[in-house]
Amino acid sequence: MQLNEYQKEVSKAAFYKGDDVAYCALGITGEAGEIADHVKKMLRDDDGILTDNRKEHLLKEMGDTMWYISRMAEKLGYTLDEVALTNLNKIKDRADRNMQRGSGDDR
Repeated sequence: MQLNEYQKEVSKAAFYKGDDVAYCALGITGEAGEIADHVKKMLRDDDGILTDNRKEHLLKEMGDTMWYISRMAEKLGYTLDEVALTNLNKIKDRADRNMQRGSGDDR
């Protein structure tokens, strides 16, 4: 499946009619927290071993995160292809300037 095709399908399932940008930002944060929680449980309950069951949970939570990212991109007027390409260009630029490490958005 292509990213923009996914984004079109996702928009069919959207139902929230309030401030979609805020709703999506909170959704991304919540789902990222669920990913972190599964990693914590991997460390606590699975002796740090990534089990098949844990991988399946992480896959589902990553999909939920992607759903909210897709919706937010649409509300901001971007396609997922544009989001992905912008990120790749940013990463390449940082690598070209040897600035992968450190902090800050504009490094």
